[in-house]
Amino acid sequence: MAYLDAASTEPLHPAAREALLAALDVGWADPARLYGSARRARLLLDQARAEIAEVLGARPDELSFTTSGTQAVHLGVLGALQGRRRAGRHLVVSAVEHSSVLHAAGVHEGAGGSVQTVGVALSGRVDLPAFAGAVAAEGVAAAALQTANHEVGTLQPVAEAAEACRAAGVPLVVDAAQSAGRLPIPPGWSVLAASAHKWGGPAGVGVLAVRKGTRWRSPYPEDERELRRVPGYENVPAVVAAAAALRARAAESAAENARLSALVDRIRAEVPRRVPDVEVIGDPVDRLPHLVTFSCLYVDGEALLTELDKAGFAVSSGSSCTASTLRPSHVLEAMGVLTHGNVRVSLPRGIPEDDVDRFLTVLPDIVRRVRQRLGVQ
Repeated sequence: MAYLDAASTEPLHPAAREALLAALDVGWADPARLYGSARRARLLLDQARAEIAEVLGARPDELSFTTSGTQAVHLGVLGALQGRRRAGRHLVVSAVEHSSVLHAAGVHEGAGGSVQTVGVALSGRVDLPAFAGAVAAEGVAAAALQTANHEVGTLQPVAEAAEACRAAGVPLVVDAAQSAGRLPIPPGWSVLAASAHKWGGPAGVGVLAVRKGTRWRSPYPEDERELRRVPGYENVPAVVAAAAALRARAAESAAENARLSALVDRIRAEVPRRVPDVEVIGDPVDRLPHLVTFSCLYVDGEALLTELDKAGFAVSSGSSCTASTLRPSHVLEAMGVLTHGNVRVSLPRGIPEDDVDRFLTVLPDIVRRVRQRLGVQ
């Protein structure tokens, strides 16, 4: 099986596996206690926090750990809104944010707040002048913008949006789940969310960073643990493994990004050449290095994924988190591109070039057979 769905989750990095096994023996105790084994666990937790903070461009005391990237996003958005209740009840988001951001926005609306959704270009890039105008309006409490789109790979103008937010005095919540560990984090964010399993760490570790000076208040009851931001017991071995993976990914990112980007360029060029009636989606230049999405006309996405799975390829289709619901992707709809027959290919670290060659070889015949079953020649 060739695994081509790294945007969903990256295979565990060898550095993370090694760190996890070692930390299971020495980091199992409660880091909030004062006895010897607990102090050792606390040292491991603090060291991991400092290492992750350094890569993400944050201070260690700005960082908290959650149980997932989704929880980090929910806390980031709702906490920023809660902290700015006196300033207003309005939230600004882009139309292509991850569903976790949009669900948090829905909760805010249900509690009496308002949400403005800013549109995007055909490439998936947010309309920056419209975003800047939206955050400058009266009563805006917070804004949210992802670093890179999870479905099509387009990079967003986070630094420019952050400058507009700074001028308006509005905190910017940034979902960095798809880019953390792959690309440098753009400057200017007020709240940052990320997820360890996206960079090759273990699942179950999310990261929430809140800049000093940002008005942020947890929607949860206060807790003595985790700087009173996130309640619960820290999974120290998993956090240590997440830090090890992030360090390793950051160290190898330049060489691996160049290699993966060249493979993605090849897919972007070869798929429309080999398969008729195909639309390659997303910005061809300002994009994640490992991700490419294309849509095939006259093809059902689920059928295409099933046939690719039979041929030995794990890929995703439609909305990256809701493909099983068979609902059209809100990202693709917002971009105004084909929403059906969609395939997202995202390359994990170390993928052999031969896997990409095989994918390009088998794809045309698979698309042809799926179209034939639908009566399309």
